[in-house]
Amino acid sequence: MTDSSVRPPIHADDQWYPAGMAALRDEVSGYIERAPALDLPGKVIGLIAPHAGYFFSGHVAGAGYRQVQGGDYDTVVLLGPDHTGAAFGSLAYADFDTWRTPLGDVPVDRDLIAVLDQRLRLRRVRHDSEHSLEVQLPFLQTALTGFKLVPIMMGDQSSATCRELGAAIADGVRDRQTLLVASTDLSHYQPEAAARRLDQHTLQYVLDFDPEGLVEALARGEASACGGGPVAAVMFAARQLGATQAHLVKYATSGDVWEDRSRVVGYAAVVLT
Repeated sequence: MTDSSVRPPIHADDQWYPAGMAALRDEVSGYIERAPALDLPGKVIGLIAPHAGYFFSGHVAGAGYRQVQGGDYDTVVLLGPDHTGAAFGSLAYADFDTWRTPLGDVPVDRDLIAVLDQRLRLRRVRHDSEHSLEVQLPFLQTALTGFKLVPIMMGDQSSATCRELGAAIADGVRDRQTLLVASTDLSHYQPEAAARRLDQHTLQYVLDFDPEGLVEALARGEASACGGGPVAAVMFAARQLGATQAHLVKYATSGDVWEDRSRVVGYAAVVLT
């Protein structure tokens, strides 16, 4: 009998990420521990991390999570795109009390979701197969302890929605120790050289701390990120919470671990301080 209040680990299938607890712990810990801890100015408020299968992007995600390892956060607001249409073009959350991975359970902050729902009219979904949020959890569980989760799918990534969501998050967490996480990959299925050029252009908006420019470039097709809306919303919120700088921790493409460089996907880890 399944517990209907728990979202199961749908993508713990040894393809997206390991299904076994020991294997998953070892893999994620390895990605984090092998990355250097950078001497960053100020506290990390926001993190941008990729969400492909761990074989492809785990080393990039690990480099980002290394910068928050052991951090004092009681809340994690996790934003990701909607790849499957579960959000029906709106902002949505999976209506569970707990998210489960092979590493254990993460409680959902129902109170904060209720606060956001009052302003944003979040759609509740009971069944979803979205990977962009789930694959971040083992990294969060390994890097942090004792946090509650606010997972939101962005089926609407318009400029207005990014601003509204960012403002609502900032107001809702102002008295909390909060980490904001945007889950995104960058360009998709471009030749290696073209992907790196396009990704550099996209990342420059982030590194310039220019969420307005990012959403405009995404709308014009001049930038590319499947989670561009989550990135912009996290930047809007982080800026209201005092963040002023963005730091590129690691960049790679699938071509760095896979022989086919004719159709690669770009990945980056960025922290906002």
